[in-house]
Amino acid sequence: MFAVQINKPKVIAFVNQKGGVGKTTTTLNLAAAFSERGYKVLILDLDPQGNASTGLGSLADEREFTTYDVLSDGLIKGQFIIETSVQNLHIIPSTVDLSSADIEFATTKDRSKLLEIALKNSELDSYDYVFLDCPPSLSVLTVNALIAADSLIIPLQSEFYALEGLSQLLLSVREIRSSGNPGLRIDGVVLTMFDSRNGLSLQVEDDARKNLGQLVFKTVIPRNVRVSEAPSFSMPVLSYDTKSKGAAAYRALAEELLLRPK
Repeated sequence: MFAVQINKPKVIAFVNQKGGVGKTTTTLNLAAAFSERGYKVLILDLDPQGNASTGLGSLADEREFTTYDVLSDGLIKGQFIIETSVQNLHIIPSTVDLSSADIEFATTKDRSKLLEIALKNSELDSYDYVFLDCPPSLSVLTVNALIAADSLIIPLQSEFYALEGLSQLLLSVREIRSSGNPGLRIDGVVLTMFDSRNGLSLQVEDDARKNLGQLVFKTVIPRNVRVSEAPSFSMPVLSYDTKSKGAAAYRALAEELLLRPK
């Protein structure tokens, strides 16, 4: 299956205010799975930790331009975009400069719409998708992502307290719909770090499917050492070990997402 060029890229935010749920890993590997199919994907790293940037080979001391510049300038310039080792996959990296965004943009007009404005002012017709890797908080950066996005994906760790806080995120999505982005939809919730031999993982899956129904993707992302190792080699698991269970899972997730009713 190959990409059909579209005039406006679909913007997907990867969101969960809890840390360590596999959000960045899902962003990178789903982007790689889409790129593998011929889609052209641009990742905007909105997390001050910059893990998505590092995971795709962008070293911190080499990041001349970042997503901070995107928000400040109100557009995306060509020099902001970095090619990666993955064909069809590009990234705009981040640095710790973003950690002060709540303070620095506090008095800025339309502070919650800076990313939306930047995307509208930018020539991105060559891309099929823009993925937004959000920080683990409901900060001004995450709000900007939700205002700018067409949809969001919620990675959910298959561990105790996994569903705790999800209600707050869903409430925030409802508020965003009523105040700034009525078309925002949830593509789905993806269970990550799943271990079918672990009763707790199975219990979390059962609870999630009972409470969220078809919102939960059928595909689950297994706890897989190759997925964990890949970032240290600055590549997605699809490149690091293309035959691993983790790579297969992200390909299946891409397939499921593409086939979901719009």
